[in-house]
Amino acid sequence: MGDSIRGKMNTKELKELILQKEKEGRIVLNTFVGLMDADIDKFIEQPTDGLLYDLNRDKATIMTFIDDEKWINDFAVALVISKLKEYYDQKTA
Repeated sequence: MGDSIRGKMNTKELKELILQKEKEGRIVLNTFVGLMDADIDKFIEQPTDGLLYDLNRDKATIMTFIDDEKWINDFAVALVISKLKEYYDQKTA
């Protein structure tokens, strides 16, 4: 994981930060210790389970939100990421 991003930001500042990090080839994640950024190319090299866990899109986490219909698309996202990661791993092997 990358460097911790500290401080209080309003919505506009947060949006600008995330879009700026995207231009730098980085992603911003909200973790239990706060916002973190990571190089996207290095991030996707990790095993699928770690990738989904870091994105809070592993199946166990998704199921904790079963009362919110958003879980349906989150579950689909986890399956799509898993399949895409499988393709990625085959291509880079």
